[in-house]
Amino acid sequence: MGVERLRCRECGAEVAVGPVYVCEQCLGPLEPVYDLDALRRLPLRRRIEAGPPSIWRYADLLPVDRDPAVDLSPGLTPLIPALRLGQAVGLRRLYIKNDSVNPTWSFKDRAVEVGAAAARRFGYEVLACASTGNLANSVAAHAARAGMRACVFVPAGIEPGKILASAIYGPTVIEVEGGYDEVNRLCAEIAEEHHWAFLNVNMRPFYSEGGKTLAYEVAEQLGWRAPDAVVVPIASGNLFVRMYKGFQELAALGLIAAPATRIHGAQAAGCAPVAEAFVTDAEIRPVRPRTIAHSLAIGTPADGRYAIAAARATGAVIEAANDDEIVDGMRLLAETEGIFTETAGGVTIAVLRKLASAGRLDPDGVTVVLITGMGLKTADAVAESLPAPVRIRPTLRAFEQAVLASVST
Repeated sequence: MGVERLRCRECGAEVAVGPVYVCEQCLGPLEPVYDLDALRRLPLRRRIEAGPPSIWRYADLLPVDRDPAVDLSPGLTPLIPALRLGQAVGLRRLYIKNDSVNPTWSFKDRAVEVGAAAARRFGYEVLACASTGNLANSVAAHAARAGMRACVFVPAGIEPGKILASAIYGPTVIEVEGGYDEVNRLCAEIAEEHHWAFLNVNMRPFYSEGGKTLAYEVAEQLGWRAPDAVVVPIASGNLFVRMYKGFQELAALGLIAAPATRIHGAQAAGCAPVAEAFVTDAEIRPVRPRTIAHSLAIGTPADGRYAIAAARATGAVIEAANDDEIVDGMRLLAETEGIFTETAGGVTIAVLRKLASAGRLDPDGVTVVLITGMGLKTADAVAESLPAPVRIRPTLRAFEQAVLASVST
């Protein structure tokens, strides 16, 4: 149905819908405003369940209408009972929300789909972004779908797999010397000077809303109820905040009971400004990332303090995992559930394990862990920890001596 107003998250000032992202009065972030009374008068559950198998089944709750020109149909990804992983960490009702099966193999397709539709609504011809990899992949793919030009800006030194997974769609890939925060500052400057749609800058109020569809799907797939706990990776903090918002909106619209969901956050220890501020109850201090989890390596997280507020509001915690724990998390998920995740997923599984061990998760409660990207993009991170293949001559005896004996023991 779309929206007609944006509201400042800080001071409440409202402006007409447009390609703006900060409040002129206080510089706070702008958010779409929905007419909840009008939405309550709709048969929302019936409309959702009759909708397409993508995020657009929730079109009534999104800030722009579906645009077929950019539609790659992300969303409605599997919610999988994780019995063997649950046994490994001591949780009897654990689920994996596997968002690594989206069109460009990460959750970013949800946000880009909405942001790209907004960009076309406002007449932009160039899609752009600052990215640690996954967002660049998605922006490039959506631009290719729409026949638009794409320019994606990434920090120099990110994983080659993520560069390739952007370049294949034909964008201009710009590697910027420095980390993500330097890239993001440059993109903000370019957005001020050039008529380009930067998905996570001037399109941010619309782009950000795509993330809340993860909460919608989890609740719908659980039979229209919120889980008892969710574990969410944190980079900028935006996804964390959208998960909280998504559950709250469903309750406000009468689609689920008031949620008591604890929304826990997971960061990489080498870039954990949100986790550190949560533990110390202090202001977030920027850090210089030093972690293999490049997709979470944002040293100045724009939504960090909002993520902390959401975690405290739900009675949850924000925890960090070091690089060794990240690799172990990637391997544990693959070996127990057959899902190869990127390093961000390794962070989330490692923190899930820590929370379960510390008694932060109810063993009999419904816990959902988000897997937001696929492992082939960050294969180098785990490669050295894996055993080499067994090499044999092409004879039965060689097989029995080298392989069968070890399999039988």
